[in-house]
Amino acid sequence: MRIALKIAYVGTGYNGSQVQPGVATIEGELLRSLMELEIIDDPKSARFASSGRTDAGVHAKGQVVAFDTDKANLAIPRVINSKLPNSIWAWAYAKVPDDFDPRRWPVSRKYRYVMSGEQYDISMIRAASKKLVGKHDFANFCTGVQSKSTVRNVERVDVRVSGTLTMIDIQANSFLWNMVRKIVAALTMVGSGVRDEEWLEQMLDPESYEEGIEPAPAYGLTLMKINYAENIDWSDDGYAARRANEHVHEYLVRHRVMAEVMEQLAAPQK
Repeated sequence: MRIALKIAYVGTGYNGSQVQPGVATIEGELLRSLMELEIIDDPKSARFASSGRTDAGVHAKGQVVAFDTDKANLAIPRVINSKLPNSIWAWAYAKVPDDFDPRRWPVSRKYRYVMSGEQYDISMIRAASKKLVGKHDFANFCTGVQSKSTVRNVERVDVRVSGTLTMIDIQANSFLWNMVRKIVAALTMVGSGVRDEEWLEQMLDPESYEEGIEPAPAYGLTLMKINYAENIDWSDDGYAARRANEHVHEYLVRHRVMAEVMEQLAAPQK
């Protein structure tokens, strides 16, 4: 039987999602849990696959993985989470067709970037973001040489303000390496007045204009959702969600305290 899981994680402290030798990764921890529980024997025989990779420090709420198992009764979030660190948790599962491929079946993906918005003109960012919607060549917004086409269809870009923070949601049919973070970097350059909308339009025409930009920091990026054309009957695990909320609350308290500590350390001496 083939099982799919929705996975969430705090990417801080992990060297990305994909398994790499000698370093901590999201998939490494997940595979360790699945094998310790004897849900799978090994990744290859289980045809383990994920919807995509996230970079070091990037988080996820709706990452999707799939694998074959003959112990479907154990392949549920609350059991799998018992062997995972608190920074990684499964929260929904589904029985899927034998040919289900979490990487090739999605029709779109949604990312969210959270950043401080105090130093930017949000109206300028919103106006510039409209230039990105549609089918464009994003060669200037990716890292490394791409073996395939760099054309992507950005379905929507939503910019909203929450207190002193700005949230940028980007949904597209698929993304290139570092594409979201470089888009955010470009939008902040426009929002700070360093560049303008005409420059952004030039960036979307890599055949006539080429420029490299540094991606925005990884810690602000979260993979929010993977959308599939096929109707997948997901079952949420309420117990797993409650336990995850408890762990996330611990993170919230710790980071709120640390934010105040940083404020005190940065304040002038009296």
